[in-house]
Amino acid sequence: MGATASILADLFILFVAARVTGAVFVQLKQPAVIGELLAGILIGPFVLGWVGTADPVLVVAFHGDTAGAQEALDLVLDIFAELGVVMLLFFVGLKIRLSDLIGVGWRAALVGTLGIAVPFVAGYGLMVLWGAETPKALFIAAALVATSTGITARVLRDLGVLHSREARIILGAAVIDDLLAMILLATVTQLGPQGDIALLDIGLIAAQAIGFTIVVALVGTWTISHFHAQLKRLPFTHGPLIVALALMLGLATVATRVGLAAIIGAFLAGLVMSEEAERSDLEQAILPIYEFFVPFFFIIIGTQVNPALFLDRQIIGQALIITFVAIVAKLLGAGAGGIGMGPRSVAMIGIGMVPRGEVGLIVASLGLARGIIEREFFSMVVVMSILTTLIVPPALIWLSRSPAALSRPPRSSAVSRRLRAALASTRPPGADRTWTTRTGWRPPRARTAAAGLPRSTAGRSRRRKPRQR
Repeated sequence: MGATASILADLFILFVAARVTGAVFVQLKQPAVIGELLAGILIGPFVLGWVGTADPVLVVAFHGDTAGAQEALDLVLDIFAELGVVMLLFFVGLKIRLSDLIGVGWRAALVGTLGIAVPFVAGYGLMVLWGAETPKALFIAAALVATSTGITARVLRDLGVLHSREARIILGAAVIDDLLAMILLATVTQLGPQGDIALLDIGLIAAQAIGFTIVVALVGTWTISHFHAQLKRLPFTHGPLIVALALMLGLATVATRVGLAAIIGAFLAGLVMSEEAERSDLEQAILPIYEFFVPFFFIIIGTQVNPALFLDRQIIGQALIITFVAIVAKLLGAGAGGIGMGPRSVAMIGIGMVPRGEVGLIVASLGLARGIIEREFFSMVVVMSILTTLIVPPALIWLSRSPAALSRPPRSSAVSRRLRAALASTRPPGADRTWTTRTGWRPPRARTAAAGLPRSTAGRSRRRKPRQR
């Protein structure tokens, strides 16, 4: 009983600290993830030591085996962190639909693809220049690629410029960015801590990851789309939610069995259930579970960072160099996709794709757990993720000071349809559906004129003929 209470106390401190600091940073107009990371560093075993260290009660429960007690505590915290990141990637997949991949447009696809390729090549080249082995170089390069567009979307929404063309390109590119990043992550997670690996082996691993992604996404999406009506007829409450959670855990398990990371399976589970999410409001149903588990991942990641490492000038120098390369490479790669739109628009697209946020942390934590990267490089990636996340909000605010400089989408397609639907819902009783910006809703008798007939023709049909004298 004492050992259980000791572990629960650690979980209690972690959860409360994560939620409180996250809320404080949101009030400061900063991402909650930054507060959760810093809270983990502060209360972790390297600073205050409130969590992450086996206390005497736990040691006694393990018959005086301090190493065994510490290993048991680490295992519990790792399980909660793993559940948090699995839930996070499932939620990310839940917001992406296969139809979105087709409808993002060529420019958004170009921004997403170049925003992955350029940082990966730059990061790999930097690590090779520093003499790193191939697995380590690939992991650090993978940590530099994926964008955490949730931060960018929040800033754009607060600025009221989500309607702009730049914002739509950023959010569309995020779809391609997430999918390519998951395929890349699936590839590098199959690498072990051994030395150099042949390019043929890397190609085979990439083909396996791509094949697994395509098969699960297509087959799963087809299955859900054909049997979605049966989900609500299941003999238990919250049928779609139960199926979604079971699919998340099941595909996460399958992914680990085939040599991939569990988060790859969770992401694909979200992708499969994305169409059902619209029908059954699945996102709202799963949000409380998300809010409970995900903060554990970030604050536990923070407890693994030793701030004393940054007293070493070489380590802090390398961390700043990695951050600089991550920013410049993403600006060049993503910004290149916006060439032809004007300097401000190109800069806004590039800056919008800069934040790494949780994605870089996920890659780094996997590399640390598998023994591919050392704690020094792990801490560097944490610094890079924090700095790239902090610089984006003020940069976007500065670029968006002149809303007129942003490109407006044409008043057609989806925008016009939403406008017409909103106007149709507000028409007065008895009026027809014809709307003009000059006179508003036309009465039913004016339908012929609104349909495009000449005004004189419409009026002539109702004019009385003069009497014959």
